Amino acid sequence: MALIKRFEGCAQRRPDGLYQAYPDPGTGGDPWTIGWGATGNDVRPGTVWTRQQCDQRLEEDIARHAMDVKRALGDCQTSQEQFDALVSFHFNTGAIGRATLTKLHCRGEFNLAAAEFGKWRYAGGRVLEGLVRRRREEAELYRSGR
Repeated sequence: MALIKRFEGCAQRRPDGLYQAYPDPGTGGDPWTIGWGATGNDVRPGTVWTRQQCDQRLEEDIARHAMDVKRALGDCQTSQEQFDALVSFHFNTGAIGRATLTKLHCRGEFNLAAAEFGKWRYAGGRVLEGLVRRRREEAELYRSGR
């Protein structure tokens, strides 16, 4: 959760203490985002949440993404650090089910899997420095679990 919070930030706090939805930094539009990186059909221009709503949604989203990762990994050997890195990756990309990273991890090719994180640095067709940093930290966390 700490890694996700550090990179997502609880963004767009208004002077009245509420948080407003904002366009995706990579696309300048969809998906609209609020709080700690929440997206979905309930987040669009004009959406406003309290900090409590942002925090609650983060917990729900992380739990959902963790279940996705568990399903994708099945009975693959996975340390807690690897799992946490993969949840952060999936939270940001939604790609755990299709990423080569997952296939390599399940084959036990952990060094190759760790190298895959860095390939996921694009948004809106361009490299974002924030994604480069995030993938680097996820890969470091992943490697620390071996």
